[in-house]
Amino acid sequence: MTNPVIDGVKAWLPDLAAIRQDIHAHPELGMEETRTAALVARELRALGIEVTEGVGKLGVVGTIKGIRPGQRVIGLRADMDALQITEQTGKPYASTNIGVMHACGHDGHTTMLLGAARWLSQHRDFAGTVHLIFQPAEEGRGGAKAMIADGLFDRFPCDAVYGLHNAPTMPAGVFGIRPGPALAASDRFFVTFRGTGGHGGSSPHLATDVTVVQAHFVLALQTIIGRNVPAIEAAVLSVGSIQGGSPVSPNVMPAEITITGTARSYLPAVRDTLEKRVIELANGLAASYGCTAEAVYRRGVPALVNHAEQTEVARHAANAVLSEGEVATIPPITGAEDFALMLEARPGAFIFLGGGKGPDGTSPEVHTPLYDFNDDIIPLGVAYWVSVVEQEMGSGRA
Repeated sequence: MTNPVIDGVKAWLPDLAAIRQDIHAHPELGMEETRTAALVARELRALGIEVTEGVGKLGVVGTIKGIRPGQRVIGLRADMDALQITEQTGKPYASTNIGVMHACGHDGHTTMLLGAARWLSQHRDFAGTVHLIFQPAEEGRGGAKAMIADGLFDRFPCDAVYGLHNAPTMPAGVFGIRPGPALAASDRFFVTFRGTGGHGGSSPHLATDVTVVQAHFVLALQTIIGRNVPAIEAAVLSVGSIQGGSPVSPNVMPAEITITGTARSYLPAVRDTLEKRVIELANGLAASYGCTAEAVYRRGVPALVNHAEQTEVARHAANAVLSEGEVATIPPITGAEDFALMLEARPGAFIFLGGGKGPDGTSPEVHTPLYDFNDDIIPLGVAYWVSVVEQEMGSGRA
């Protein structure tokens, strides 16, 4: 089965790939995407699309109205920010901003939505309005929260909102989605144990040793997963850093040691349990060893929960794009996405598009120095967005 959108967009692929690679070469961290936001606004205006800039500081919204009567309004969202990673791809369009790179494919997400904007601006035979939402700062810097706080859904009302992310571990051309909780809530904990410290060689018995407390704490964290979280529920607790003492003074017992880590969960009750038990264990273990603890559990984005009706819309939209096979039902992922906040505000769905192998035959995972978005899947992403509009509002083809 051929798809006229894919066939049509393939003719634009050199132009779209050039945009993607330009964004890739000039990555910007969250809430610093001034160049990227300006590029997006410029491209949308060149297509004759109504543009609003500065939503949530650097967000851009393009609005396309169909020529058929209809009140349905939907939002299609792409993210624009990069990560603090030093690129090692060796590509001719590699990052020119040392220490920052598009290691998650947001350059590709932005480009695919720009491609959809181009198609929809030329094929407005649909009933309703489409808001193209280009979001800054998905990677932990509060972009979705900022746009929502700036009245995103009041200024640009949406009956439903949709998101898409590439997945290099899935074959190119494969879509994956699941109803209900699909990605995890992402939280962080920060625990500082304080004691007296002392001389580890001559008088360790005179000190309150925070290194012993932290050792028991790290081990005890895993009992939360094994004994406080129901076996049929999923949760993750991982320690990311332990800082204390000095490597040049191994005979000195530190008076203070800090542990940081991440917590992931899907259900609010499990999230509450993780927060409660991390703090209880820190305080309880500190007291038992004659130390004190300062424990902070900081909540990040909530779990991303796909709404049932919009999940089916997304599934049908993706199936209409596929030449063979069907959309896969994927297992829950313990990664996090701040699109979850948009799904708390409006019904919607978040889908994955397989990235497959790039021209060099590799498919490095996201958030690694070797990752690069596969430009060959751009037409598939564009066709998916157009198909969502078709599912929601009728034909988007002239």
